[in-house]
Amino acid sequence: MSIDITIVGGGIVGLATAFRIGQRFPEARLTVLEKEAGVGRHQSGNNSGVLHAGLYYKPGSAKARLAVSGIRQMVAFCRENGIAHEVCGKLVVASNEEELPRLRDLLDRGRQNGLEGLELLGPERMKEIEPHAAGVAAVRVPQEGIVDYPAVCATLARKVNGRVVTGARVTRLRKTADGWLAGTSAGDFESDLLVNCAGLHCDRVAAMAGVRRDMRIVPFRGEYYRIKPERQFLVRNLIYPVPDPKFPFLGVHFTRLIHGGVEAGPNAVLALAREGYHKWDISLRDTLDVFSYSGFWRFLEKYPRMCFDELRRSFSKELFCASLRKLVPEIAVSDLETGGAGVRAQALDPRGGMVQDFHIVRQPGAVHILNAPSPAATASLAIGEEIARQLFAG
Repeated sequence: MSIDITIVGGGIVGLATAFRIGQRFPEARLTVLEKEAGVGRHQSGNNSGVLHAGLYYKPGSAKARLAVSGIRQMVAFCRENGIAHEVCGKLVVASNEEELPRLRDLLDRGRQNGLEGLELLGPERMKEIEPHAAGVAAVRVPQEGIVDYPAVCATLARKVNGRVVTGARVTRLRKTADGWLAGTSAGDFESDLLVNCAGLHCDRVAAMAGVRRDMRIVPFRGEYYRIKPERQFLVRNLIYPVPDPKFPFLGVHFTRLIHGGVEAGPNAVLALAREGYHKWDISLRDTLDVFSYSGFWRFLEKYPRMCFDELRRSFSKELFCASLRKLVPEIAVSDLETGGAGVRAQALDPRGGMVQDFHIVRQPGAVHILNAPSPAATASLAIGEEIARQLFAG
């Protein structure tokens, strides 16, 4: 029995979902609708390209389960399709004695999540791996790595058992007697089932389908610097801080890129446009959407100092560099040149809390992915399997 399925969003999660549905149900007729001229143009193509193994996430959470499964699937997919990737490992560094209990907690959490080969290292062993990193101890995560996510998106698009329609911005969704009608800038598309993988716009697409918008996507821009070529010897692979549980963001870190170069960052500042990759990108609609949401103001009440510090770092290279020196003391302002930026589609709840886990909502004939920040790119193939299962669940 054939069935028509429309997937809104041609980022890595939408493409991986289409790919997995096509594998599980080869008789399905799949249509991926992407508003841009090509796939993977937003979160999927504007991140640091890290393969996340599942160290940070609460045991038993969807993030933990899907990241651990997803990194294995992603590495296998890259090997099978000749996509540039490298499992180079990562160090999570405790800068001082106060961070040691949190570092040990991370080690325990990673082991509970099923990560393999984790090691707690002293300063001497840490220096063997990252000679210029500073700290009192570190956890080595050997399964983590780097990858070319735009190439993953392009390969998935070629492998979708159906059609990928670009330049197709969804402007309306209507429930019909037989399924769904999606009105787009490229015409109307009818299907039996609907999957919403719209990323930065997922809450709005869900609202078009009749889902109450209790949570809201609030865009946070992450800005990066690049280390100048002559100073890239300071970082061999990936160097991360121990996250502070009092704050919702991970903190700045160092990432070697799959095609060369080293990035430093990101910070996390409110973007005034959902696709606001530069400081002065402003969308009146997106700004009003944030400022009219009570959850955003409650978020500011919870984290005023963090928000202020992130904003200061956005406008001060010196402050940004000072944060980086906690991990690599030799880094200097003169070593940094402006890099790229990405925008994180972060769901906030009405109480001002950041939705920490992946959040998937079902309605008759439809599945909506309403929170899929990092590690969604790594976990995308596993998320696709989950959506395929939920879409046809009773």
